[in-house]
Amino acid sequence: MSQRKWTPLFIILLLLASFITPVFVAGYSSIHRAEEAWSAADYKTASLEYAQAAKILPWRRDLLEKAGIAFARANDFSTAILYLKNTDTLSEDGWVWLGTAYYQTGDLPSTITACLEGLKNFDSVRLYQLLAFSYRGQKDWEHELSALENQTRLDPNDAYAHYRLGLLLTLYSPGQALSVLKHASSLNPELDSAVQTLSTALAVSDQQTRPAESLLIIGRTFGLLQDWELAQMAFERAVEVEEKNAEAWAWLGEAKQQLGQDGRVELDKALRFDHTSANVRALRGLYWSRQKKYPQMLSEYLLAAEFEPENPRWQAGIGEAYSKLGELVSALEAYQRAVDLAPDQPDSWRLLAIFCAENGVHVEDIGLPAAQQAVTLSPNDPLMLDALGFTYLSSGRYALAEQTLMQAIDLLPNNFSAHIHLAMTYLAQGNRTSAYNSLTYVRDSDISGLYAGDAIQLLERYFPQ
Repeated sequence: MSQRKWTPLFIILLLLASFITPVFVAGYSSIHRAEEAWSAADYKTASLEYAQAAKILPWRRDLLEKAGIAFARANDFSTAILYLKNTDTLSEDGWVWLGTAYYQTGDLPSTITACLEGLKNFDSVRLYQLLAFSYRGQKDWEHELSALENQTRLDPNDAYAHYRLGLLLTLYSPGQALSVLKHASSLNPELDSAVQTLSTALAVSDQQTRPAESLLIIGRTFGLLQDWELAQMAFERAVEVEEKNAEAWAWLGEAKQQLGQDGRVELDKALRFDHTSANVRALRGLYWSRQKKYPQMLSEYLLAAEFEPENPRWQAGIGEAYSKLGELVSALEAYQRAVDLAPDQPDSWRLLAIFCAENGVHVEDIGLPAAQQAVTLSPNDPLMLDALGFTYLSSGRYALAEQTLMQAIDLLPNNFSAHIHLAMTYLAQGNRTSAYNSLTYVRDSDISGLYAGDAIQLLERYFPQ
């Protein structure tokens, strides 16, 4: 009787087993195929197999995360977000990839939210790194600084993170900046030149009695290092603390131009506040040069030279204006006057050399000796080496040009002028692949400023689509 009682139950269990077993087999077969595809770096296949397994085995909540990460690694970021944000509990990897997927789709607010949520459970260097990048994308420098402080706390050997943190501290807490910058330099000697420049700027700015002047020094230094976003921030703070500071307004206009904006409003304000400032006149001269209005450019530099007749920079500006107007004899005379005024300043020699190289004028007898003198006066200055490399290029000494320009880039990796000249050298040598790589590096950089336009022009000329 007992046997007859259990027979129906046994039959039901047998039927359930016959139904469930194929489901289990299919689910775990998908997992196996996903793991094999993952091992082979075939993330597209892995993502589809994990997604299939997640449908078959809904109680395996970890499969949703694995599918989401695989979709992200296959660059299908929108689908990755759908899987990862619907996962009950994410691992550290899951939060990192969810934030990365949002970042790749350009959704910075969601990236930040994902990172902050993940950081509630994981003290993660990768999440802080992504958070710092996201805040930087929003130009939220104070929150970027905070994220970098935590990132460097967890990873004391990341040179770039320490360098970036040092840059921000230069603006927000100058007293703490130098030690962080020196640590970055100790981790990566390529940062030595930039750190030395910042160290000098910090020392000089600390001696100023007016906050606006300190900010001007820091801002100009950021510009020298081609970080025009932070330069703009410094100049904006300078005009906030001293509204009628003409030079601060003029430099703010310059920073905006470097970032692809117009800057004319700021330059006009600068002129209203001080029409006799040589620096304001010179920065306005730069503006007119970019507008290709060379008579106005010449007028501004002539006024600057009138206000400061012993300043060689204004003579160089006059020389450039004459050069743009096609008056090369007058241009050469102005550049040579600049050298006569400051024979011990390497920059005067550099500008004379560049003029000769750009225009093919007296390259051998004036330009090349000028470039060599610039390097003699400042042998480890990447700008001087760039000028020498460019002059070698203009004189047909391609091997020396390549060697010298590479040296300039080694000293200052973001020396975009040197990258442009190196690309031109590669083109002269017939090395199109290396030329293309150099030009796209400049074009795609977030901080290349006006050099990006030069790179685009050369790419359009030599690599038409």
